[in-house]
Amino acid sequence: MRSKFLMRDFQSKTYWIVGASEGLGRSLALQLAEIGAQVIISARNVERLIELSEEIGPNSLVLPMDVSDESSVRKAFSKLPKTLDGFVFISGVYWHINASSWDREKAEEMIDVNLVGAMRCLGHVVPKFTGQGFGHIVLTGSIAGYRGLPGSVGYCASKAGLMSLAETLKIDLAKDNIDVQLLNPGYIKTRLTDKNPYKKIYVMTPERAAKFSVMHMKSTRFQSSFPRVFSIISKIIKNFPDWLYFKIFS
Repeated sequence: MRSKFLMRDFQSKTYWIVGASEGLGRSLALQLAEIGAQVIISARNVERLIELSEEIGPNSLVLPMDVSDESSVRKAFSKLPKTLDGFVFISGVYWHINASSWDREKAEEMIDVNLVGAMRCLGHVVPKFTGQGFGHIVLTGSIAGYRGLPGSVGYCASKAGLMSLAETLKIDLAKDNIDVQLLNPGYIKTRLTDKNPYKKIYVMTPERAAKFSVMHMKSTRFQSSFPRVFSIISKIIKNFPDWLYFKIFS
């Protein structure tokens, strides 16, 4: 029986990181490259991708892409190398939206980018992995996906959906030698979390969050929620009875 802590080797492996221009995605690309991976970096911001590629060096390839546009995803996918070892989806958008002041465009964009964007990419990546007989899929959920939170119309739903999708993929693709993992970070200091008006606790730097992510990706565990203390608190809250949960958060 394999140990859940068995170390995965990234040396000379090719990973496609979608959402690599900022925050966790940027730091993860740097750290994977440091341990020997060839990283293909995608996002909408071409300038930031080029800057990142220059910092990484020859182990990187810039592949601009908009996950909300199927034609853009299809075009980028066509430029991938014949063999791809791993796919990491980190793209995400966030706005603080209360249900009583609904913003249709922003709410729908969160679902479209954070959840449907992943599915657009997976619609190409999964057949590629099943065809070649192996692959590694890493999706980025969130501690915010455990339960509905105030002022999070769109965001919590998108992350909860992505976390459920990861579970389904894990079950369905096990027989195809495709490993699926889920990252559930808490607050990371980025331009997205800066939009949140609430007081934030246990805020991580993107670099520290990337270290947690790489550690998890090296293992064979399905999911990792971090930072640890915040994830434990969140899991306890997740199991509150409904009457108590809604009394506190309303």
